[in-house]
Amino acid sequence: MARELDGVALFRTVSDEARRALVERGQVRTFAAGETLMRQGDPSDTMQVILSGRVRVERAGEGREGPLVLAELGPNEIVGEVGILDGGARTATVTALAPTRTLELHRTVIAVVLIQYPAVAADLLRTLSRRLRSADELAEHLSRERPG
Repeated sequence: MARELDGVALFRTVSDEARRALVERGQVRTFAAGETLMRQGDPSDTMQVILSGRVRVERAGEGREGPLVLAELGPNEIVGEVGILDGGARTATVTALAPTRTLELHRTVIAVVLIQYPAVAADLLRTLSRRLRSADELAEHLSRERPG
């Protein structure tokens, strides 16, 4: 099972032993297509590492007819990292598009990994920066679609 984390960019810099510890401390979860992994506004103390399947990340907001699709993610990607870092509510709803298997990691497990392996923090910051850039581009695109 620890080998399944080999392709996850966030954990590439940690040793095999550390990946094994993550797997031992995490919980494997399965979701059917259409099932919700996490819901916008709910408390957040875990993140999911997608082992297989595909998910859609959506954000509801006032003034829109339907949710705004932020991303579709697949194997070796993570979701739910913002909430475990800032302790705030979930910022989006994540739904399985296909049968999906994840490794759920609690905030305390991630905190220990960040302390023991500072390079993971740098990788996490890169992931967050990439997603922030994507959100900025989406916001710019949407602002061009709406006059004023």
